[in-house]
Amino acid sequence: MEPPLSFDADTLRSEKSKLLQAIVPISEGDVHSDAVRGQYSEGTVKDKHVPDYRAESKVSPDSNTETFAALKLMIDNWRWAGVPFYIRTGKVMPKRVSEIAIQFKRVPHLMFRQTAVEKLAPSFLVLHIQPDEGISLQFEAKVPGPAIRMGAVEMDFHYADYFGMTPSTGYETLIYDCMIGDATLFQRSDNVEVGWSVVQPILDAWKGSPANFPNYAAGTWGPQEANDLLERDGRHWRKIE
Repeated sequence: MEPPLSFDADTLRSEKSKLLQAIVPISEGDVHSDAVRGQYSEGTVKDKHVPDYRAESKVSPDSNTETFAALKLMIDNWRWAGVPFYIRTGKVMPKRVSEIAIQFKRVPHLMFRQTAVEKLAPSFLVLHIQPDEGISLQFEAKVPGPAIRMGAVEMDFHYADYFGMTPSTGYETLIYDCMIGDATLFQRSDNVEVGWSVVQPILDAWKGSPANFPNYAAGTWGPQEANDLLERDGRHWRKIE
């Protein structure tokens, strides 16, 4: 979103609303190319066997409930026009992680032409939301020596290293905000409605088409179709260690 005029609750949430309204709706015809759904089959997560989702307790053996979703979204405003946003979320993946990865564009002029460096890996700014809160910057640097060789560099900041760890669930802040009447971190009704207006056409299209479930194994990063979603644009998901 654009910077709000202040941290006043309504001012902040109004900027959120503007951004959500600028998301280009995915038409029914584009759902098959810009949205992917999945459901996990049996697999292994951290050396522990996980059964099919449909074999879980109280789950229908022919359930078509999604346990994974990936989307490509475009935002039609001055700042973000032409920049794709890829989102994915799922259950029983290799690890529990929430992050925002910003990939920088390649420079128009590559000064390493006529050297052994054929191409540079993209640079990333990664905001780690959970569980290891922090920020990392990943980029290529020249390896010392007479030859032109590039190596990957990662600069990491971890909140725990500087500020320590205080056990919490996150709800403490919300409960306190309720007590003092601060609505900043809470959704406003118009934000909720415009958010649903983005995803409802996708849900409607999925409801009308049969799902080929299960389509990814527990302990993996989702179905192959999620990789295809980026590969069609010449991109790939960032590898998470």
